[in-house]
Amino acid sequence: MFKIFIVEDDPGLVKLLEAYLHKFDYDTFAVTDFDSIKIQFQQFAPHLVLLDVNLPKYDGYYWCRQIRNLSTCPILFLSARDGKMDQVMALENGADDYITKPFDYDIVLAKINSQLRRAYGTYAAAPADRPVDVYGLHLDRERFCLRLDETKIELSHTEMKIMDELMMKVEQVVSRDRLLEKIWDDQVFVDDNTLNVYITRVRKKLSTLGIEDALQTVRGQGYRLVPSWGERR
Repeated sequence: MFKIFIVEDDPGLVKLLEAYLHKFDYDTFAVTDFDSIKIQFQQFAPHLVLLDVNLPKYDGYYWCRQIRNLSTCPILFLSARDGKMDQVMALENGADDYITKPFDYDIVLAKINSQLRRAYGTYAAAPADRPVDVYGLHLDRERFCLRLDETKIELSHTEMKIMDELMMKVEQVVSRDRLLEKIWDDQVFVDDNTLNVYITRVRKKLSTLGIEDALQTVRGQGYRLVPSWGERR
């Protein structure tokens, strides 16, 4: 089930949007505390954002930039502002599309489906080209780095492969055999002891980010990544 994060301060419109999206089996979360949008985004970990321009305190352009620092998920603006510069500013600040109010709900749904297909489905880039984000823990597969808030650490190629598998299956048990298969190199033999060494290294890297006890050993089965860092955000 895809998750839609709604940042809109008109309660009536939010109610209608949620009712419409629920008919098509989307899970939704509507922001009510506009001082903690970033925290709520990290906790909900959505696949797509619907964002208004006119919001309390900070405008939608500001929050679009904040979300872009955390995630590459699609962002669609919904706004009564229909000027050319408003649309340009939205796109320049990281949005993927701009829909003017009043809008047709079928068109909004079509645009949502299109963005989700592009980001995660038929037209999505190869997985290796897309970053992974779990409760604000950001894995950049191309640059071999892991970031939480403002702290970033470098990973070896093998460490990146392990984190990739664990983050893609967060809170699920990943077997040792699956991890061995993931990190196998045609030029280097990888055995159980080698995997133990790399798991220890990954735990140390997570500790550098202030993440303790998130990578758990499940005796006789494998390993599980529990997003303990998300609880304190």
